[in-house]
This record gives sequence, structure tokens and C-alpha cells, in this order.
Amino acid sequence: MSFVSKSHKALLVIAAMALPMTGSLSAQDMDTSADGEVLTTVYGATPTDLKEMPAGPEIEGIITARKGEKMQVTSTDGTNTVLTISDATEIRGQGGFLGMNKNKLGKDALLNGLPVTVDTVQWGGRGLIASKVALKSKDLKTAQMIKQGTAQGFAEQTAATEALRSRVADIDQYNVKGVTNVYFDTAKYNLSDQARNDLCAAASQANGMDNALLLVVGYTDSTGDYEFNQELSEKRASRVVNYLQQACGWKPYRMLTPTGMAEADPAADNSTEEGKAQNRRVAVNILVSKGLDGL
Repeated sequence: MSFVSKSHKALLVIAAMALPMTGSLSAQDMDTSADGEVLTTVYGATPTDLKEMPAGPEIEGIITARKGEKMQVTSTDGTNTVLTISDATEIRGQGGFLGMNKNKLGKDALLNGLPVTVDTVQWGGRGLIASKVALKSKDLKTAQMIKQGTAQGFAEQTAATEALRSRVADIDQYNVKGVTNVYFDTAKYNLSDQARNDLCAAASQANGMDNALLLVVGYTDSTGDYEFNQELSEKRASRVVNYLQQACGWKPYRMLTPTGMAEADPAADNSTEEGKAQNRRVAVNILVSKGLDGL
């Protein structure tokens, strides 16, 4: 639906004010994951020969945090897996090994926002070690450009991104080109088939617009206390962001930091079951700076 209320605009301002002030990938070198999981230091040297170690599960998702030899990968269902990167870890790009060294790319190439597929081995009771990390060369180039702060390749997005990341006070500087709402069961944050279809449709709509960015905001109904609802709204928003990036192909550099608003700005009356169902939602907002709209 395309209707945008004044209160909705005000909440978009709050969300924009919460965005990071730098252009580099968020969460790089984080100490904790989105779910509070600590990227802890494991004592003892990391094995450099992985051949005799038992195979672990294949992990597919997006890199969401890094700290030293630790890397967190978040899958489409929101599961966070912390992996150890060894000197024996092979890092491959589509079409062959990346970089000047034909055998391995450095660990510093594993940047936040990169979609990866990771083969693992089991390290006794110490967790999993990444034996192979597969990624796409074009995704690595995009992540490197963002981390280095270069405008190359995003000239059309730069002004809108920086403006939305600044502490602005007037959402009227931006055009809200569309809003797609997806809905959830009580106390849940898993996506329905309908929600998945609607999210990819929204991404397709935004992709057809020049300079479009997505701002994802999660909400709950009035069931439960504030702390529970705040966490739930954030999990819903995070789940939507993961799906948009991993399944719908929306690029991380065009995704603004998701925000949870708990039961604020209800879309309907919370005194009825029908109203509560409308309030258990995530809004995907398509934003374009007025300064770039139409360019």
C-alpha cells in the first residue's frame, strides 16, 4: 500500500537518525552478534591442517560480524553461526581463486554483507572451523568499495545514502515511493509464503527505480511487555532484511539499518484480533532523496 501517515513519517525520521554515521559496513569487528552471541576468544592455536578433522555442516548465509579469527554467518532463517577462520581456510570466488595468490585470498577479504557458502570441519568441543569459503567476485568488489568509502560504482546512491544517515529532522526531504507490509503470527518472526512473495515483489519494484534505498521497520501488536515486543520487532525486521538480501537479491549497500519499533504507530486498533493481526507487521519502505528523484 502507498498511503503514508504523518506519524509514519515521524517514525521514519527516528529510524534514519539511528543509522550509523559512516559509510563502511556496519557490524565489522563487532564483539557481539545481533542475538547477543559473543564472538569469544578460543584459547589454543587454531589448527592449520584440517584434512583429518571430521566434516561439519555446510553454512550458507551473509557475513554479519567479524572479530579476529572469528566470523559470524547469518542464514535466511535468522540463525547465527560463529566460525573460526584458519590459515588453512580456502577462500574462493566464482570462476576460480581470487586475488594475486592463486591458492588463497587473505582473511581480510571476508567482509560484512558478503553472501557466502562455507564448508566446515568440527574442532572438538571448540566449535566449527571454515575449511572453504565460496563467494562471488562481484559481491567482494562491492563490499570492498563500501569498506574503503569509495563512491565508485554507487554515484547514484551516494547522496541519498549519506543524507539518510545524517541526523536529519525532516522526512519531507525524501519521497516515499512505496510501502509493502508483511504480517506475522503472534510472538513469531518466521516468514509466511505470502510474505516471501511480497518481499521479492517489493525488491523488484524498488530495483526498477533509480536511486532507491530500502528502510525496514518492524512492529508488534500490544500482546506482551515492552522488552519482549522491542526484541520481537527487531527480530522481525532482521528476518526481512536477511530474506531481501539473500533470496530477493537486494544489495547490502542499498539497505539501511533495520529498526524495531515494538507496538508504536499501530496500523489498526489493538483491542480487536483483526486489528492486532494488522499490527504484527514489518514495513518495507522504498525511499528516494528528492534531490535524486527523477535523475
